[in-house]
Amino acid sequence: MLISGGLRAKVWVSVTLRVCGNPQSAEKRLKKIRKAGNSWACVWYIRCSLSSAFSGKDSILEPLCFPDQPADTSSPPGVQCPGSEPLVCLFCSESVPPPRKDVLLRHLLMEHKLVIADVKLIADVPKYLLYWKGRFLEQPLTDFCSVIKTNSTGPVEKQEDYFLLCDVLPEDRVLREKLQQKRLEEVLEQQQKERDDSSFHRLCMFCSEEFTGNRSSLLNHMAREHSFSIGLPDNIVYCSEFLDTLQDKLDSLQCLYCEKTFRDKTTLKDHMRKKAHRRINAKNHEYDRFYVINYLELGKTWEEVQSEDDRELADDEDDDWSDWQAHPVSAVCLFCDHQSETLEQIYAHMKEAHGFDLHLLKTELNLKFYQQVKLVNFIRRQIHQSRCYGCTRMFDCRADALRHIAAEGHVMKLPEMSAWDQPQYYFPTYENDALLCTLSDSEEGDGDEEHRGEEIPVIAEDISNLRALKQSSVLKQLLKERGGSS
Repeated sequence: MLISGGLRAKVWVSVTLRVCGNPQSAEKRLKKIRKAGNSWACVWYIRCSLSSAFSGKDSILEPLCFPDQPADTSSPPGVQCPGSEPLVCLFCSESVPPPRKDVLLRHLLMEHKLVIADVKLIADVPKYLLYWKGRFLEQPLTDFCSVIKTNSTGPVEKQEDYFLLCDVLPEDRVLREKLQQKRLEEVLEQQQKERDDSSFHRLCMFCSEEFTGNRSSLLNHMAREHSFSIGLPDNIVYCSEFLDTLQDKLDSLQCLYCEKTFRDKTTLKDHMRKKAHRRINAKNHEYDRFYVINYLELGKTWEEVQSEDDRELADDEDDDWSDWQAHPVSAVCLFCDHQSETLEQIYAHMKEAHGFDLHLLKTELNLKFYQQVKLVNFIRRQIHQSRCYGCTRMFDCRADALRHIAAEGHVMKLPEMSAWDQPQYYFPTYENDALLCTLSDSEEGDGDEEHRGEEIPVIAEDISNLRALKQSSVLKQLLKERGGSS
């Protein structure tokens, strides 16, 4: 997460203050969320709830992330197997097929003000929804969910309650673990069937040689003869479907690694051979469900499990950080894809290329740290939604909105502070927004030392009765005791 510790702490305080009910119990609950290890996922879903309360249909159901960033922390798709069981609403008769899961999540958010955290990590979403549908009929919603009040400082009639269902609740955590365990048992059973299956029959994707008997003969052949390895046979499940997926890509003249499309098979083969692309892209999460390792631990992908193994190995070695090099953090411009590694560079770019002077706005509006965070997140969100933040006009695409902002001179035109100084903008529009790390409180600048001294009066100690003060001096008393003892 490209957010400084100070910002993270302030964001948590902000969220805590806006959770309904007892502030102390709210704070304890948020601490539990943080300790659970998926805190930011929960916060992201809270942010989505807050956002939709203000922006209506323009809700963001998933955390956004800048592309090609070294610290990309976005959650990969889960390893759920496609099923035919419909997804049912927890409160009404609405239902959708599994491929339209986002439609149901949007329905729950917009119609019932409910947000389910970390949906992609739930092993069996249909069964999860059926379970909670029954529980919500037995007990009130507030017995299970955290309650988030939007626009808490505004008029009562404009306040709304949103509900967050997450695995901080022990019952929810147990349910998720049971579903995960059941899915793991099904996967291991399927894997064993494939191991014992002697009716396997398939042609090699590269040389059309025929293989029968066990799947391992084909996989070992492709690794040995064609330098194409998708892993050890014992680590793979749903092997036939996996091979079908790869074959479909080759039939579509698509490279298996970089996934570029070519005009004919000869060009594709030459490309894969010369570029050493006879392998699959580990970052393509479409393949996750074909590897048993992705089912082993709740909420962890193979990359996270592998990194834990690497850390255990590293603990056995001497800690030598002499060759460690930090990756520079690149902040992305508010209006284009330009990235800069320093605060001065990104601010200078926005001022010279787009006429946007964040320092000037900070000075003119006397923006504190919180307000700078909310302003940046507000502008990010409006531009992402193809809306001019100055006049709120909507456009068909982001490029049209940016052209309008520049042509109409709305770059430095901000709406009333009440429009963007809202709790929902405490949370980043893009979760790896390094620009937020460059913000600082106006009281932290070097040129504010004189003003700081004026704003914070220093009250001198009253020494009008100096003689009495000397007579009652602690030092004098100590000297007397020392003289008496000697």
